[in-house]
Amino acid sequence: MRIADYIEQSFTNLRKMKLRTFLTTFGVIIGIGALVSMIAFGQGMQENITKEFKELGLFNYISVYSGGEGGMNHRPGPQRRNFRQQPEASSKLDENMLDKIRRIKGVEWVFPEVRFPAMIRFNNQENFTYIQALPAVACQSELIKLTAGTAFNSNDANALIISESMLESMDFNEPKNAVGQQIEVATLTIDSNSFDPAMIASVISGQGTFFEMESHMFTIVGISGQSDFGGPGILQSDVLIPIGTSEKMKKLSATSIRDFFESEENQKNYSTARVKVSSVEYIEDVKQRIEQLGLRTFAFADMLEGMKTGFILMDVFLFGIGMIAITVACLGIINTMVMSILERYREIGIMKAVGAGEGDVKKIIFFETATIGFLGGVFGLALGWLVSMIINIVVNQILARRGVPYVDCFSFPWWLCLGAVLFSILVSLSAGIYPAIRAAKVDPVVALRHD
Repeated sequence: MRIADYIEQSFTNLRKMKLRTFLTTFGVIIGIGALVSMIAFGQGMQENITKEFKELGLFNYISVYSGGEGGMNHRPGPQRRNFRQQPEASSKLDENMLDKIRRIKGVEWVFPEVRFPAMIRFNNQENFTYIQALPAVACQSELIKLTAGTAFNSNDANALIISESMLESMDFNEPKNAVGQQIEVATLTIDSNSFDPAMIASVISGQGTFFEMESHMFTIVGISGQSDFGGPGILQSDVLIPIGTSEKMKKLSATSIRDFFESEENQKNYSTARVKVSSVEYIEDVKQRIEQLGLRTFAFADMLEGMKTGFILMDVFLFGIGMIAITVACLGIINTMVMSILERYREIGIMKAVGAGEGDVKKIIFFETATIGFLGGVFGLALGWLVSMIINIVVNQILARRGVPYVDCFSFPWWLCLGAVLFSILVSLSAGIYPAIRAAKVDPVVALRHD
């Protein structure tokens, strides 16, 4: 028999038991659909995060941490595990150290992480937040996505960039109209008389406080949008001001809780700095040079590698869940084909009596199971895509209410589409092994006498 004959006969045999074939195929469709949508979700998340890293240029950034003991200022979790072995000597992360880092080959620019608490007043609203100070060169880079206005072009400008979400939280529903308006920033400072016995007694009685506020007026020059995933790593505040302007302001530094207890001299040191290299090729060399200075380093490219490992584990987990449905579908195929053999027992005996070999009988069964697998794979892929699109629409509607841009949570690369169909056929063929062997062993003499 030719391959075309096997295919034609398999469709003919399956049509004779339409309901059973439909239910069996539908089981495969559900299994493949669940498997495809789960893997597509993992791929979609990985592609979105990788895209976000590329758009923000985070592959070119290195975080630098002071090399001293008592790492309250180090970030917890996977980042600390990626720190390389450091030399015993430790160095302070001050302006002199930043100048040394700037002179390393491949370094484009460096800036310390400066964040401090403040009260902002705008549109007759008050909001307590953390303000981050950035150099103008960083503000003009790809780190910040402006939806209106411009970035400040001077480190000493009396300018401010605020996020859309912060303006909306202050009941300003047209963020773009805020450009050019004045906004008040009140910083916290420690009262010079805080440790006077009378002041301490006043604080204890609830009539005083150790802190005082200093007001500063800024002009809103830009409105920043919200990234797909909130912006990883570098930008951690909804309000940005020039770093030179922040140095002239009296404020409490809050980069680390240790800052509240440091001496005035030590407060000139930074706990964290960000380094941008001109090319990804310089990442490893720059990290080694910085570590030789007694500092700790972490590259965002390392974090992405760790995240990829996490995504692989997540894909394996989702694949395992999807395989439960596939296993149930396989049992359905086995049951359908075994019942089909019992119903066609006499027919198989006649085929063997007129010259059909065991191989021919096996091929017929395998072609029938492969047909079920092909149909289940194609329609299962379509079902997975349809369900994914519905989920994606619902999720984005929820995220849109929170001001998050559209995110495509699922991805269907060509290898996933092709692999889903081939995997469905392979699984169906595996399920057809036992029925094929059983059909091939039919004794034609016994079959011809079978009622």
